[in-house]
Amino acid sequence: MAGAEAREGDLSVDADIRRASTLPGSFYRDPETFESLRREVFPRTWQWVADADQIKTPGQVYPFRLLPGFLDEPLVLVRDEADEVRCLSNVCTHRAALVVEAPGRLRHLRCRYHGRRFGLDGRFQHMPECEAAEDFPSESDHLPRVASARWGPLQFVSLEPAAPFDELMADLERRFGWWERDHLTFDAGRSRDYLVQAHWALYCDNYLEGFHIPFVHQGLDLVLDYGSYRTESFVGSSFAAAGCLQIGVAASGEEAFELPPDHPDSGERIAAYYYWLFPNTMLNFYPWGLSLNVVQPLGPERTKVAFRTYVLDPSKLDRGAGAGLDRVEREDEEVVESVQLGVSSRLYRRGRFSPTRESGVHHFHRLLDQVCRSPGGAAS
Repeated sequence: MAGAEAREGDLSVDADIRRASTLPGSFYRDPETFESLRREVFPRTWQWVADADQIKTPGQVYPFRLLPGFLDEPLVLVRDEADEVRCLSNVCTHRAALVVEAPGRLRHLRCRYHGRRFGLDGRFQHMPECEAAEDFPSESDHLPRVASARWGPLQFVSLEPAAPFDELMADLERRFGWWERDHLTFDAGRSRDYLVQAHWALYCDNYLEGFHIPFVHQGLDLVLDYGSYRTESFVGSSFAAAGCLQIGVAASGEEAFELPPDHPDSGERIAAYYYWLFPNTMLNFYPWGLSLNVVQPLGPERTKVAFRTYVLDPSKLDRGAGAGLDRVEREDEEVVESVQLGVSSRLYRRGRFSPTRESGVHHFHRLLDQVCRSPGGAAS
């Protein structure tokens, strides 16, 4: 029994997928591993937080919590009078009250608890009743600034980025630098949140392989050429610049991208590009636009998935691989929740990868293995 337990707790994943086994079931059950990733990994990766239109004009502010229910970091997006976008801590540097409590338009940021005031750049401006304070104000009285970046209509932030945003998005830029991303329009009617009773990484496992499509998504299988479905993995200087791309080729007669002649996939009829950015962001590109999915951990067996829809060409909606996404999501939920029950089994240890169909899951498991052993280390 002792030997079986040691193998069960071992998170190592062989670099050769032909020899590798998946992460053990214990990974998805262990609260300490869950907490370690929460502390060490998610704060250092890039996270989507808002539609860029939330701060479209100077003076607009948008307070939010980064990964609510998980990181719960209070932040605020601000567009200042010079038209620069900043992400700032939303915690007053006096007694830690929230500074901005609702979206709106402001000339400065003022904490309602004791009246401390900051500029839209986060710098301290004034505090009542502090004339006698020595060495005041100091650098610690300004609101800390948080790294932020924008891609099209999507606003991202990172508390302690382990890699530059441009490095993370380099492969995506290579394929979508030509795309009219600034013309994407948010569609609230096609956006919603889903609650999944499963570990967040199980949801990502399922996303990262097309192996299950013929078995779980019969509708999607009809519009894709399963034999041509392929996965490409990428990794930069650290786990914060890692991800996967799954390319879905259109079945005969189905909707496909009109790619420019110099595109890496020119000449192919691509129905969908499925980008996953480590650890929890999914950007799904279809001829009609973009479906953003953000996997938000809530607990070892509870996850919220935020679906946000951005439309570029309404005439292509509800056609091809980008049609019926709500049904595909519900089919995924059902199977992922089934797997959650399975990894809790006392009889399950580890599985094996399909070398031809599960390279994306293998890449993910390798990254998780590496960050669990050395959270601050570079990916390899």
